[in-house]
Amino acid sequence: MATEQRLSWVDMAKGLSIFLVVMYHSTLGVGGALGEPGFMHYVLAFATPFRMPEFFLISGLFLSHVISRPWPKFADRRVVHYLYFYVIWALIQIVVKEGIGNTDPATALSYLAWAIIQPYGVLWFIYLLAVFGAVSKLLWTFRVPHAPVWIAAAVLQMLPVATGSYAVDQFSEYFVYFFTGYVAAPMIFRLADMVRNAPKLALVGLIVWACIEAALVFSPGFHLFPDHIQMGLAELPGVRLTLAIAGAIAVCVVAALLTRVPAFEPLRWLGAHSIVVYLSFVIPMAITRTLLIRFNLITDPGFLSLAVIAVSVAAPVALYGLVQWTGWGRFLFERPAWAHIPGTPGSLNPPLERVKRVPAE
Repeated sequence: MATEQRLSWVDMAKGLSIFLVVMYHSTLGVGGALGEPGFMHYVLAFATPFRMPEFFLISGLFLSHVISRPWPKFADRRVVHYLYFYVIWALIQIVVKEGIGNTDPATALSYLAWAIIQPYGVLWFIYLLAVFGAVSKLLWTFRVPHAPVWIAAAVLQMLPVATGSYAVDQFSEYFVYFFTGYVAAPMIFRLADMVRNAPKLALVGLIVWACIEAALVFSPGFHLFPDHIQMGLAELPGVRLTLAIAGAIAVCVVAALLTRVPAFEPLRWLGAHSIVVYLSFVIPMAITRTLLIRFNLITDPGFLSLAVIAVSVAAPVALYGLVQWTGWGRFLFERPAWAHIPGTPGSLNPPLERVKRVPAE
């Protein structure tokens, strides 16, 4: 039962995570298309310090359970797994957006070539999960202590790294959060247990955190642009890192509290199937935004953002349901046997110890 509760709040946190990711791209996309921000920009501004950091921190929580596995098994689960979905969906998005949408096959081929070393579009976080897993395993293999790794990662985050390589720049920005989830997992799980036992105290802590977060985000220097947000003091190096980790932990606390409320069970289900939305929300998001603006169905940028968010979450869930019902297209969300490293669980030639032996009669 304890294990089920633990997985439940993690899935709830993943559900919150996917909502924040979709909110970011939908809101800024609408703002850029209309040329003006809406009320959802303020919601997004509040979440800006922790929106992506909490995604990576949560992704690192269970790394300690698999990092000691032999390289083939680890790589199959933590590297090849993400790269498979990255390749499949990068191909789909590039063909749809560049090949069909812009009717430019040459440009589409160029994007396909660059996608190998330069993560494509919003799929960059799937790409980086594979990189983060491989780097963490290398560090574990060479027995590099956690403290200097975390300090180096924190310094990288605070430095204005701008190499021109999106993969390098985003690695520098976000690896510290993935590694924090890995090394701080025992403390975070204990905190989640405490939250379930003392919900009122947790709510007080969340209110204090939210006040500090809002004060630093909306402090002097804050400004809303249609397609991006400039925070106030929260932009300062060190401050942003601190707010990011605090906000990521706050998301975990909120998730633990929400597991007590049956009405939020759909959010937990969404978190358990979060990769479905992560991979496929971009195309319905772009189509919905374009149609609503073209036919002038919703003019307020805030409500338009909400409509785009709703469709961007619902459409992938509907697609997943259709795939499960028909059995067609399972490769979109489930890795087939040929996409596993040979000899690992799920591969065409699984390890012998997983084959049930029937004694001879």
